[in-house]
Amino acid sequence: MDEKVNKIEAYDAIVIGTGVSGGWAAKELCESGLKTLVLERGRAIEHIKDYHTAHTDVWDFKYRGTPDNNDVKQQYKQDRTGFVTAESTKHWFVNDLKHPYNETKRFDWIRGYHVGGRSLTWGRQALRMCDLDFKANKKEGIAVDWPIRYKDIEPWYTKVEKFIGVCGENLGIPQLPDGHFSPPMALNCVEELFKDQISKHYKNRYLTIGRFANLTGEAHHQGRSNCIYRNRCMRGCPLGGYFSSNASTLPAAERTGNMTLRPNAIVYEIVYDEDSQKAKGVKIIDAITKKKIEFSAKIIFCCASTVATTSILLQSRSKRFPNGLGNDSGELGHNLMDHHFRVGASGTTTNFSNKSYIGSRPASFHIPRFRNLNDKDSKQNFLRGYSFQGSASRTNWRRAIKELSFGKTLKEDLLKPGPWRIGMSGFGECLPYHENKMTLDYDKLDEWGLPTITFDAAFRENEIKMRKDMQQEAINMLTAAGFSNVKGFDEPCYPGHAIHEMGTARMGNDSSTSVLNKYNQIHAVSNVYVTDGACMTSSGNQNPSLTYMALTARAVNHAVKQLKENAL
Repeated sequence: MDEKVNKIEAYDAIVIGTGVSGGWAAKELCESGLKTLVLERGRAIEHIKDYHTAHTDVWDFKYRGTPDNNDVKQQYKQDRTGFVTAESTKHWFVNDLKHPYNETKRFDWIRGYHVGGRSLTWGRQALRMCDLDFKANKKEGIAVDWPIRYKDIEPWYTKVEKFIGVCGENLGIPQLPDGHFSPPMALNCVEELFKDQISKHYKNRYLTIGRFANLTGEAHHQGRSNCIYRNRCMRGCPLGGYFSSNASTLPAAERTGNMTLRPNAIVYEIVYDEDSQKAKGVKIIDAITKKKIEFSAKIIFCCASTVATTSILLQSRSKRFPNGLGNDSGELGHNLMDHHFRVGASGTTTNFSNKSYIGSRPASFHIPRFRNLNDKDSKQNFLRGYSFQGSASRTNWRRAIKELSFGKTLKEDLLKPGPWRIGMSGFGECLPYHENKMTLDYDKLDEWGLPTITFDAAFRENEIKMRKDMQQEAINMLTAAGFSNVKGFDEPCYPGHAIHEMGTARMGNDSSTSVLNKYNQIHAVSNVYVTDGACMTSSGNQNPSLTYMALTARAVNHAVKQLKENAL
């Protein structure tokens, strides 16, 4: 592959990827005065201009939002999830035929190849991990110990929250640390009822509105406006009402004059220099022309997403690193994690028949973890814990699909709001199993001649035990709160499905058992940083994007200081 590689200009820093961590790396590096090349393997996306379905109503789509058979064939693996191939959002996700991967066990790898990556389609729940999470591995003798604790990342959480804008409320509980929030979105009347009933029946459980990266309040965020409750976030927001790289961090990097953004640049190798024992640059394939180009830099930030970053590292083989860059421990590609969900309960109520709500709130309620909190009462027969996310709403006209009525009576009934329904789903922690892994298959290449990825991962006994408790406690809480028709559910869930894959290049104190140190540097290659989900040593139960951004900001701060001290 390297017979015809064109070498061109050098930069101070290179960032691989433009999602939540890549955008933050670009912003922080550029604002520190470094000339930074930002590489994105997918197409260019211009904020506002390229959000083609942002204003399209459901009745204006050809199939009322349902994907046609051809779409399903091209995204057949992602279509298994049931939520990424809608007519309004299918263009944000890759063609599974053009970008194949392999499965020893089912893995739902959901990808978006374009500037902004999954920052355009993420769920926006911005939750801090806590000391309970950072200490768990060491306490239980699972995997390896995190090389940091909550206090190390706390100020960086605050920095990120202030810049991206997170709405929510502080609860003053250790398992969900307080943060810097704009005014919370409001719970509706049924959710308020549920909140009050939980506080009456349980001493260690709390219901709050979720903490979302949607703008509220009076704080100024350049180029962005407050959320107006359209709840079309996955289509791209012309107002910049929610945080994305395209609306926020990449424009900030651009304003410095220090960023060069190059889309359609598929990174396939980080080049290691035997003499300096550092990386000297990266090699890319232009996705359009297929030409190979090498760029050089003093610092490299890997933010391509968990699986993509690890794939690049595994492909970066040399005499010093025959099994992948920085892979002295042999852990690169192992300890793959994702959250398990799609388990919980729902119910109904005949109360508040005269009440409804305005708009379509793009946020759910949140019930923080209440299991295994280092006290006797919360201890269970499984390790770690879970949280719940949910909402209450009035049902719509579809409730009448099975009805036998017709004519004027039916029409009048359908114009009225239906009964209230409430539901919630748990998000559970997955332990970091060495056996859960991704590998490269050099016998099955993609159209650019690169190896495809094979997944071999599954949820195991601890997660199965946890799911039973998740369902039962959802039923218990709704029942205790007085809801009717309470029914539990436990739907099939596979790794990748929650789109929180992480852990394949973990942080640790010991280079013999981990890939990265406490500053997200590769142990043996100090000028390469990995700050996307690959760095995670355990998963917690929280949505992880806020942690990726905080770790990225912290790592850039360290890298810039090291560079100024000529230590890189």
